[in-house]
Amino acid sequence: MEHLQCLIIGSGPAGYTAAIYAGRANLSPVLYEGIQPGGQITTTTEIENFPGYPQGVTGFGLMEDLRKQAERFGAEVRSGIVTSVDFSCEKKKVTVDGKTEIEADAVIIATGASAKYLGLPDETKYAGMGVSACATCDGFFYRKKNVAVVGGGDTACEEALYLSGICNKVYMIVRKSFLRASDIMQKRVFETPNVEILFEHETRSLFGENGVEGAVLQDTKNGKEVRIAIDGFFLAIGHTPNTKVFAGVIDLDEKGYIQTKSGTQQTNVEGVFAAGDVADPVYQQAITAAASGCRAAIELEKYLRMK
Repeated sequence: MEHLQCLIIGSGPAGYTAAIYAGRANLSPVLYEGIQPGGQITTTTEIENFPGYPQGVTGFGLMEDLRKQAERFGAEVRSGIVTSVDFSCEKKKVTVDGKTEIEADAVIIATGASAKYLGLPDETKYAGMGVSACATCDGFFYRKKNVAVVGGGDTACEEALYLSGICNKVYMIVRKSFLRASDIMQKRVFETPNVEILFEHETRSLFGENGVEGAVLQDTKNGKEVRIAIDGFFLAIGHTPNTKVFAGVIDLDEKGYIQTKSGTQQTNVEGVFAAGDVADPVYQQAITAAASGCRAAIELEKYLRMK
């Protein structure tokens, strides 16, 4: 069985940043990329809000830069998916791809979260061409245009309000006859003149030649088809943290996010840390994920030094 000082599970901004810091601390970190090398940010066409890239950068390009920087400091990046874990002993054991067993002195979990989609084929067809799951990330590209936000909770309202300050018009497509958001968020949305809420409507398809040009909706009250002209289609129906393999091993909250001790990246298991979206249901930005990866690596190095 291979033994490591530092094992990092996940390869998004949190994982790669943790690898940079762990590598600089001479911990010879090994990072397993997981099911989506580079994380979900690689599906973002262009990123303009990550410091250090004044002209913007693609999600894939940003992750390539972070990976190369981690490798420069001695991190080993491997392909593979962690399929089971055993954190009951001092040495943390993991199994990769159902066959390769590894033990580590300390582990950083940075497996991220996956945006929930409606399951329409057009969501895949127009990925990066009008379909997005992050208004903060991509809203700027739709300034002075018409967009739609799917969802009726606080997240959807927040996305709609954010986009209302950038876009010409924002449709909210809500399946129910009411918003599930908090009263204050509902009030703000109702008072925003360029936000139109389409209650009891469901999205059936998207259309457009070289990107999204509109959406076909169905009025669930009378079954009538409704077509709206939009340039951007934003999903705001939540995220699913990639924590299935850690269930019953690490403390998770009611939504499945890893719980960390206040002010730290430490989980309930000594020597196991969590960073990035997998432990962050609030911000879910590349820069905050990177920051938590830095924190996790510093805490991990201190943990090993104090053993």
